Amino acid sequence: MATTARAAFARTLRRAKGTVSLERALSKLGLASRSEARALILHGRVSVDGRTLTNPSTRIVPERVTIAIDGTTPQRATAPLTIVLHKPRGYVTTRSDPEGRKTIYDLLGDLPERVIPVGRLDLATSGLLILTNDTQFGNWLTDPASDIPRVYLVTVKGAVTDDVATRLMKGVTVGGERLVAADASVRKRSTRESHLTITLTEGKNREIRRLLDAVDHPVTQLRRVQFGGLELGTLAPGKWRRVSAEELRAAFPDYPFDSSRTRTRA
Repeated sequence: MATTARAAFARTLRRAKGTVSLERALSKLGLASRSEARALILHGRVSVDGRTLTNPSTRIVPERVTIAIDGTTPQRATAPLTIVLHKPRGYVTTRSDPEGRKTIYDLLGDLPERVIPVGRLDLATSGLLILTNDTQFGNWLTDPASDIPRVYLVTVKGAVTDDVATRLMKGVTVGGERLVAADASVRKRSTRESHLTITLTEGKNREIRRLLDAVDHPVTQLRRVQFGGLELGTLAPGKWRRVSAEELRAAFPDYPFDSSRTRTRA
């Protein structure tokens, strides 16, 4: 147990310092997919601060180093930028899709900065998606240790009882993984369908869908309406807006913003 605790503490310490693996950094910066990044690194085509690195797991702080691919340094954003997108159903959360499906980047138009999504919403899920060019901030948002609530409006098949809602909060085990809702309440129910509000504090893959499948109430509609202190509000599907530095500080008061990293464009 002591060894496990020390290992967990070490991982948390690394995250607190904003380090990520080199392959993840390339992906997070939108320079390559995860598999493309790994191949670029293994073939010696990536350098950090002028030094060629061939280990995809090498940890770096993207904001504090200069990354080059084939000797060329991608242009960096001039200031931190965070936006909120109302992702519609039918769009994938990726820069490009081998199946030719529409991606969230098709909705960003002529946005001049390169931004990356904070977590993902699957093809059939709509709602609030944060995108940022500040990888350290994005990593903090997705770190389970940050304990940031994500609120979803969910429609499922069948009548969900209060006992089932309580079971969601107690948690279920699916495929050896523990899934649990931080909060779950039934807003409306009928024999045909029920409407719930569910809050999560982790971003596990398809967690709400798997959680509700486990209690025999498959999801028919899923929309994220809040992430931390940021709310979807009246933002129309397919539209996005910039988030000011002041709004970010209010929405995420536990994040250690400093003046040099929060000059978000208005």
